[in-house]
Amino acid sequence: MYPFLRLAKVMWQAKRNTSIHVTDKSEISFSCHPWDLDIFNEMNNGRVLTLYDLGRTELGIRCGLMNVLASKRWALVVAGSSVRYRKRVHMFHKVKMYTQCVGWDDRWMYVEQSMWVDGQPCSSVLIRAGVTSKNGLIAPHQILEAMDEPVESPKLPLWVTEWVESEQHRPWPPIGQ
Repeated sequence: MYPFLRLAKVMWQAKRNTSIHVTDKSEISFSCHPWDLDIFNEMNNGRVLTLYDLGRTELGIRCGLMNVLASKRWALVVAGSSVRYRKRVHMFHKVKMYTQCVGWDDRWMYVEQSMWVDGQPCSSVLIRAGVTSKNGLIAPHQILEAMDEPVESPKLPLWVTEWVESEQHRPWPPIGQ
């Protein structure tokens, strides 16, 4: 089940925190609950991705993106991700999550996120995110203009540009019927 209570807490706290720029790093904290676990008694990989949604929500509220989305009737979409799992998260571990938009190109925004327990990185994800309207994908420069923010992207890190390039070689449609 979707963590609606955690979402409500994140939204409430984000609205009380100071505003930040879309490229600033945001941070949330939470504990691993019994219902977050898989059969191996560690946080389920699907739950990890769901909780990363909450970090992006917090950043979106604090930088003003969510207000723009609501006023223009736009929506967020995840168009790709690359995840690394390196350390298990067990029940009742206290987790810190960091979220930051590292830049954008002509179509997508790239968001880096990580989870940490006791000062040790546990997982990280790179998200290719977009904003859509009833007419399709909205260019990042239009989103930033609507937010009254500078539209020039920071230089994307090499590992991000290499991931973007490698995705161009991945076959689509995928194997299937």
